[in-house]
Amino acid sequence: MPDSSRAAAADQYADLPSGLTICFRDHGDRTAPAVLLVAGLGEDLTFWTQPFFDALVARGFRVVAIDNRDAGRSTFVTAPPPALWRQILARPRGDAYTLADMAQDAVGVLDHLGIARAHLVGRSMGGMIAQTVAATAPERVLSLTSLYSTTGARKVGRPALSTMRLLAAPPARNRTDAVRAHLRITRHIAGRGYPIDDAAEAAVAARGWDRSAGDPAAGVARQIQAIQRSGDRTAQLSRITAPTLVVNGDRDLLVDPSGGAATAKAIRSARHVVVPGMGHHVPEALVGPVTQYIAQHAARVGEGGNHVRTP
Repeated sequence: MPDSSRAAAADQYADLPSGLTICFRDHGDRTAPAVLLVAGLGEDLTFWTQPFFDALVARGFRVVAIDNRDAGRSTFVTAPPPALWRQILARPRGDAYTLADMAQDAVGVLDHLGIARAHLVGRSMGGMIAQTVAATAPERVLSLTSLYSTTGARKVGRPALSTMRLLAAPPARNRTDAVRAHLRITRHIAGRGYPIDDAAEAAVAARGWDRSAGDPAAGVARQIQAIQRSGDRTAQLSRITAPTLVVNGDRDLLVDPSGGAATAKAIRSARHVVVPGMGHHVPEALVGPVTQYIAQHAARVGEGGNHVRTP
């Protein structure tokens, strides 16, 4: 495992034509093949953790990670969040943005950096965004890796009832509550084979709270609304031509493993890896295996693959 004590890359900002500003960090050799990391619901870019960045850099990648809109230090939009009843009934407001809008944000960062094509890696909602980029801007994608994500079809990838009860708790309104809430949900969804490191996860949650440029609860509500407004994307996924790897665990209580199976089925020639004991989380014990999957998948791609170091 690479030395995780390296100093974190500095926050940088891309001002997009949409008027939004997207925060990102850029790690590694600028001449190496680029990986774009897209985080999940309510997560900022630091949720990937420094060991994850270091492992990918050590495998020969330039690693760019972004704060999605309504997360971290990117723009928090001004539209009101949806009321709880709208979230429960999946009835988005008329001014809701979509996963396609978030995909354009990701492409905008590539434009800002002058990166013509990248390996896309997205987890959970970030997997949905990465899938959308691959479907709508295929010329920008070298490969796609979708981590514990789903298609948007209602009958697959649904959270367990126990998870839904936890998610229904009142949102955190201060740093202490945010850490407690993160530990509670992460312990639940991390998977039986990989118990979490409480101290490490508390630090992740505290850092995420401190980096937020807006109201995290409102941001999460608008991101959920984006997923709901985007609906079932199975037909869209069938148009993806980029080499695709789908990775999920068999113990995921947030996005049921059926979501990964449906994603792999929808995307032509996708490879599907199910990790025993893994849930909806990449703890340090899985950083090595997951980044190895990503690197080996990228190495199979003609352009850029010959520069990637695999074990």
